[in-house]
Amino acid sequence: MDNNQIDEALKAESIRKKVLSVDVAALNDKKPATITMTDGPLIPKKGEKHVLSSWRVTFIGAIALLLALIIFKPEPYRQIFIVCIQGAPVTFQVTVFAIIGAVVIGTFAGLGSVSKHRWINMISGVYVELIRGIPLLVQLIFIYYALGRFLHLEGMLAAIISLSICFGAYMGEIVRAGIQAIPKGQTEAATALGMSRSQTFIHVILPQTVKVVLPAIGNEFISMLKDSSLVSQLALADILRKGREYISRTFLSLETMLIVALIYLILTLVLSRLVGMLEERLHKNG
Repeated sequence: MDNNQIDEALKAESIRKKVLSVDVAALNDKKPATITMTDGPLIPKKGEKHVLSSWRVTFIGAIALLLALIIFKPEPYRQIFIVCIQGAPVTFQVTVFAIIGAVVIGTFAGLGSVSKHRWINMISGVYVELIRGIPLLVQLIFIYYALGRFLHLEGMLAAIISLSICFGAYMGEIVRAGIQAIPKGQTEAATALGMSRSQTFIHVILPQTVKVVLPAIGNEFISMLKDSSLVSQLALADILRKGREYISRTFLSLETMLIVALIYLILTLVLSRLVGMLEERLHKNG
């Protein structure tokens, strides 16, 4: 055995000692790294004793106000609600397909941001800075009207592409932060066990990254649901578009926008609760 092999063996043994000397109880007591949700309603945590919370008050208040308007003043609120809720399938369709596209794009952008290859890192950084610097509405109009002349994009496809590209930039930063939040000791431990770089990422880093970034991805889904109202500019019959069409016929702008706002608020609150439940389940199952 030559000197290089001896040095490698000593280095591996040193890493193994560090790994074996970790206090497991201390690690279990330490809270996992998370990315804090900053653009969503406050969700009541499991085990909260008090009845009132910001989420419950807002949700019950929104439901009560909507029902009161529909029941006690059916004209015009019941008709407005029936018309506007017909746009919900389009809103959800755009949001779901766009969030899938954003996760795919954001994953590649995030991996590029932490890549050791200079050009890949540069391309990822330029994409993130470029897209985040242009308003979503401008991107929608550019892709649908400008590029649409050459690509002949339909409104639905243009909306999904625009939202995917826009939110993919933010998702890339979330993925990058999630990867960097994993302690380097995880990589060292995997290396000491003889795992390759790709195996370490797939079997060690990626599963932990998913848990870390899930709350932020759920938050982006909620934000996308609200921002999907901008696709009404592309003549898509979403919730806001249905409301605007009703206003053009009846000129009841205040009443219509009140119902539209309540529908978006209730949908956002329900999704926030589902995201919180999913996050709790993931942390519970480890």
